[in-house]
Amino acid sequence: MKNLRLSNLVLGPCLILSNVACLQTHKEPKTAEKQPNIILILADDIGFETIGCYGSAIYKTPRIDKMAEQGVRFEQCYSQSLCSPSRLQIMTGKSNFRNYERWGYLNQNETTFAHILKSQGYATCIAGKWQLRGDEYAPYKAGFDEYLLWNIVDTSSTYNERYKNPRVVENGEKKKYENGEYGPQLFVNYITNFMERKKDGPFLVYYPMVLSHRPFVPSPDSKDYGDFVVVDKGDSGGSRSDTTYFKDEMAFVDKNVGEIIDKVHELGISENTLILFTGDNGTGTEIISAMKDGKKIPGMKGFTNEYGIHVPLVAYWEGKIKPGQVNSNLVDFTDFLPTLCDAAKIKLPESFITDGRSFLPLMLGESYTPREWLFCHYDPMKSGFTKARFVHNKEWKLYESGEIFNVINDPLEKNVIPESALNSEQKKLISTFREVFAKMVKVEEIKPVKEEKEKKKPNEGEDL
Repeated sequence: MKNLRLSNLVLGPCLILSNVACLQTHKEPKTAEKQPNIILILADDIGFETIGCYGSAIYKTPRIDKMAEQGVRFEQCYSQSLCSPSRLQIMTGKSNFRNYERWGYLNQNETTFAHILKSQGYATCIAGKWQLRGDEYAPYKAGFDEYLLWNIVDTSSTYNERYKNPRVVENGEKKKYENGEYGPQLFVNYITNFMERKKDGPFLVYYPMVLSHRPFVPSPDSKDYGDFVVVDKGDSGGSRSDTTYFKDEMAFVDKNVGEIIDKVHELGISENTLILFTGDNGTGTEIISAMKDGKKIPGMKGFTNEYGIHVPLVAYWEGKIKPGQVNSNLVDFTDFLPTLCDAAKIKLPESFITDGRSFLPLMLGESYTPREWLFCHYDPMKSGFTKARFVHNKEWKLYESGEIFNVINDPLEKNVIPESALNSEQKKLISTFREVFAKMVKVEEIKPVKEEKEKKKPNEGEDL
């Protein structure tokens, strides 16, 4: 099946999304200023500690660091602690309690940021990691005009086949490369080609990277890439993972980001293009990262502590974002959809449900009411990972099960603080946090039974 297009589909009523349809009457008045192009880059399995400008002493990320120097670096951006819940949250602008149904699944009746921007004239493209199930039409149904994706349709692909000699699907056509091609480079080439064709804009590019998820293997810039042999072990395996290659994969993450920024400048559209870079969850548990201040931070992917959910966020928009900003406001993945819509000058209707708020004013230096807390409903529905619901700010965290932590002093959450040990202001804050839980349930739901937060290590034998 080759080069499928959404126009070839017979769309059922469930795909005529009412929220998208009513956006037409909520579009901001047109001005002489063009709608900007938007590029969202979502790296796989990298916490904040893997980026140079966040204090990494090991990994070299000069292009992302320069992006931060020329734009804004957010100090307090939070994701879910696993990729599938994060991907659903960032695409739909909703907390997982509203629309997360099972592992690796996007209900195709959900409205995504791609649907909204496409409905207002944006050309839309996705390349990289899908992991949201569905058939070869699924990316079109999710609002994308074009795609090149790994982890879609072909279940025979191993988790290693995102890298050397990848197995991918391009606009409905299954492809298996055999001559040393490297998946991340193919995705970036696809994106830059799309940008060339759509440079007159507006366009949306969503690049959910496959890097730097395990297996940790050589990149084309590694000295032994040519000798590296991909081992096919079916669904359950792939080539041997060696953490010494993690630094090579991080270098290629940075290289990919640089290539996209360079293309924006080459096409002469840098003053009308917003570029965002973030990560989908904390770093893999195999990795320990040394920081410039002497700390060593363990990867905590899958855990709900600070190192499992605290991710980088860097934004660049030449001429729009004042260079050299460092912003400490709270941001989470529900905020991305309203931010992209705000940048595109699209006003979401009151009927559209989102748990986020636009952080565009933070980037542009405009008035903004800071978030006082963030809420997280974490239930990945995957064996080895325990459901948890919590509210937190930059310092304090309350789990629905009652545990209180000071995440500045205790980022790994080893020491529960009894409420009796708090001062009056801290008790008042925790009381405010406690009131959030009752509000964060579906209308038809009964408030869930409290669960003890399990501290066991996730099952690293499964591909996540």
